[in-house]
Amino acid sequence: MGVNLRNLVPKTTVDLKSLSGKSIAIDAYNALYQFLAIIRQPDGTPLKDRTGRITSHLSGLLYRTANLVEMEIKPVYVFDGVPPTLKEVEIKRRARIKEEALIKYEGALKEGRVEEARTYAQATSRLKDYMTEDSKRLLTQMGIPWIQAPSEGEAQAAHLAKKGDTNYCASQDYDSLLFGTPRLLRNVTISGRRKLPRKNVYIEVQPETVELNKVLTELNVTHEQLIDIGILVGTDFNPDGVKGIGPKTALKLIQQHGTIEKLLPSLKEAEFPVEPQRIRKIFLHPKVTDNYKIAWKAPDAEAMVDFLCRERDFSEERVRKAITKMNKGLKEAKGKVTLEMWFGRST
Repeated sequence: MGVNLRNLVPKTTVDLKSLSGKSIAIDAYNALYQFLAIIRQPDGTPLKDRTGRITSHLSGLLYRTANLVEMEIKPVYVFDGVPPTLKEVEIKRRARIKEEALIKYEGALKEGRVEEARTYAQATSRLKDYMTEDSKRLLTQMGIPWIQAPSEGEAQAAHLAKKGDTNYCASQDYDSLLFGTPRLLRNVTISGRRKLPRKNVYIEVQPETVELNKVLTELNVTHEQLIDIGILVGTDFNPDGVKGIGPKTALKLIQQHGTIEKLLPSLKEAEFPVEPQRIRKIFLHPKVTDNYKIAWKAPDAEAMVDFLCRERDFSEERVRKAITKMNKGLKEAKGKVTLEMWFGRST
């Protein structure tokens, strides 16, 4: 779900090529779910190998990452760990939505409503354990660093950006701002021409940046107050938020009252069953780790071909073409900076 701050925060559209030389901490699960949802057959069926294992996530990971490296962008993927207890309600809600979407998908497919079936199929995506392990294996072979977060991957990605170990935190959700990332990058894994659901209309999805300091200045709030706005609207830890309160109303209320605690007397107890401080603590003091090393390496071409082509039935020609793209980007990057700057820890 993610917190809905879309209509509140100022955004700047950017060209990916302008991010050449920059490092990006990517919320891995967020990206993999996007790949699983978008990369499908016309009837909504995900890509699979001969044994029936889904490979849509690997396809997206390979080709999108290769494109980034070709543009001399340095990605770091961050994987989720154990979610906070308060997220259980949201996890169950997502599972219920997927089950409902699966029923609708199967019904539409049976009745020959292919376009509608594909739309429902995108909401049925589930990230299974073998997909996560396959993704980590491929990234290692590609020479792309990945980090296992102790809890929320988005929190860990924001932590990397806050420390200056990456230039950006990349995710589709705005939760990264609540976790304190100085710079959020959106649409990095789904940019390009996209068809609108159930419409014969295509749009160009462009990457966009959101700067936390600019958000706070334009909204005239502190970081803690931005978190309170998110809590009122609804986060992964209180998905329902407060009934009748949208982003603009939440902003107005926090500007007037200062904190949720001062606002609570005017709300019904049933409307806010979770203690705000518990949620606020997750964003202000998330479980993160400093036990990581960020280093980019040249791709192991033969290992990639062996895994993707021999085991997962990818086209060898397409895989080698992606590897060529990566090597081209690495070569051009090395020509501009020292080897230590590229392969060493990002600053």
